[in-house]
Amino acid sequence: MKSIAPSRSETPPGLVFRPMVWYGKKVIESVRLESRRHALFLDFDGTLADIAPRPDAVRLSSEVPQVLAALQHKLGGAVALVTGRPMNDVDALLAPLRLAAAYEHGAVLRTRDGEVLRTSAPDLHEALATARVLVQKYPALLLEEKSSSMALHYRQAPQLEKICLHALAPIVTGRPDLKLLHGKAVLEVKSSRVHKGTAIAAFMQQPPFRGRVPVFAGDDVTDEAGFLAVKQMGGVGIKVGDGPTAAKARLANPQALRQWLIDNARREHTS
Repeated sequence: MKSIAPSRSETPPGLVFRPMVWYGKKVIESVRLESRRHALFLDFDGTLADIAPRPDAVRLSSEVPQVLAALQHKLGGAVALVTGRPMNDVDALLAPLRLAAAYEHGAVLRTRDGEVLRTSAPDLHEALATARVLVQKYPALLLEEKSSSMALHYRQAPQLEKICLHALAPIVTGRPDLKLLHGKAVLEVKSSRVHKGTAIAAFMQQPPFRGRVPVFAGDDVTDEAGFLAVKQMGGVGIKVGDGPTAAKARLANPQALRQWLIDNARREHTS
């Protein structure tokens, strides 16, 4: 019999495995983080943090850095963020905690030892010029200029989605060095050479991640490359929220993900 996922209003805050049947809290035990076995990778917006109207409006409760620090200790340092955000944004929200992290979809990596590695930035002049014109014409849009990418947010003006897409898509066409990501109320132009999957793979070649089983949680289509990467490495992807996915498991929302992290941080160390 074909499995059918319930509507969002019927979805309990538990972890599920494919096929898309929601089994409730018992299934959380199937992805219990073990101290010597797992490496944990986490997206930020929509995963650790609730989505906000603007990126600069995101707030984290004080318990989130504390839980991440506890998991970092439990997993021997094998915890990393994998986000599209710039480094300074995330570091300010998690201070004083500093984790290994991939920023801007993997264009900027900070290793467990604190070394920062950067890929060469693509030429974004045309994309930035086009986005600036759109923002000037439609003040509800928000342009994020990053070190190696740019993001045009239309969350406060969803009716402008097609206008933004039609303006940016032709710029990427014929540019094999560029990739246009269509996320949740955002369009991002970035290097085609890096994505969240390549970032996770790079971490998995370094201590303390090497030799462990990767677990990656994310919420957006921009996280699908990460889900595919951990699947190929025998790991587990956890989709936060609804929508089709390559992830093996699902949590209903960021609140459920944070509770899952708390539960794992509180468990006794296991090998």
